[in-house]
Amino acid sequence: MNTRTPRATERGFDSAHFRHALSQFATGVTVITTRLADGTFRGLTASSFNSVSLEPPLVLWSLGAGANSLPIFSGNSHYVINVLAAGQQDLALRFSRRSEANPFDGVDYELSRTGQPILKGVSAWFECHNRSRYPEGDHVIFVGEVEECAVHPQSALLFHGGRFGTTG
Repeated sequence: MNTRTPRATERGFDSAHFRHALSQFATGVTVITTRLADGTFRGLTASSFNSVSLEPPLVLWSLGAGANSLPIFSGNSHYVINVLAAGQQDLALRFSRRSEANPFDGVDYELSRTGQPILKGVSAWFECHNRSRYPEGDHVIFVGEVEECAVHPQSALLFHGGRFGTTG
């Protein structure tokens, strides 16, 4: 039986409390990478990765609506989602800094079929066609159709309670 309940007239929490509650959900850590028209690369750390569908193979991630890289990821046809392994906390931090001049300096990577950077040592990667984008709240949700992927099973890098951890 369906029920209908009126929506709350006001929230019983603030943004800080909401963020703290969300931090109790342990997530994996990814670095999303893409290639710009001039041949340079852009990458960012994201923990908002999730599967959507097996057929067709779809995944999602989100990016802040005010991020300076939003036009790049919105406009490019492809990107790679690199799932970080337990020993790759330094990559997560490197690609999370806005002030990092070129976070790819000194980082080992190879190029995908479409020329996107795939970080070496990751536990999995997904090369995605940039299928759709949905603005929601203060973020944009990206849905990617996976065209290629690889897996290298190993302990994962996790983020929980504002700190990094690992599985296994």
